[in-house]
Amino acid sequence: MSKDETGDALEIESICARHEQREGPLLAILHEVQEGHGYISNEAVGRIAHYLNLTRAEVYGVVTFYPDLREEPPRPHMLKVCRAEACQAAGGREVWATAEAMAADPDCQVEVEPVYCLGNCPCGPAVQMDERTLGRFTPEKVSALIAGASGGSSS
Repeated sequence: MSKDETGDALEIESICARHEQREGPLLAILHEVQEGHGYISNEAVGRIAHYLNLTRAEVYGVVTFYPDLREEPPRPHMLKVCRAEACQAAGGREVWATAEAMAADPDCQVEVEPVYCLGNCPCGPAVQMDERTLGRFTPEKVSALIAGASGGSSS
C-alpha cells in the first residue's frame, strides 16, 4: 500500500466515522468521498463496504443508481445543456446533439450533461459552462466552446 493509498484509506475511514451514527449513512459518506476526491473509486467502494459491514455490491449498487455519483474522475470542464421545452423549441436539440457528439471523443476535456432548466428560457437554447450561464446557443457556438475548452479550435 503506497503512502497515498494509506492516506486515502485513513480519510475514508474518517469520513465513515463522522457519519456512522446517522441512520442510513451510506449516501452521506458517498457524497463526502466524492466531494473530496471528485469521484468514488473502486477502492473507496471496498473500504466503505468494509467499514459499514455491507457487501461491495450493495455500495456499488448505490453508486451506480444515482447519476450524480461518479465512478471516474471528472473532466476539467462541465457543460450543462438545457433540455427543457423552451430551449428545445429554440433549437436546443441540435445544440445537445453537437455537444454530446463532441463529448464522445475521449480527448475531449468537457463533460456534457443534460439539465432541465437553467432559468434562462428567454435566451434559449441555454447552456452553462463551469457555472457560467450562456444563452442563444447554436451548434456552431457550442462546438467552438467545447473545442476551446479542450485546447483546440472548432472545425
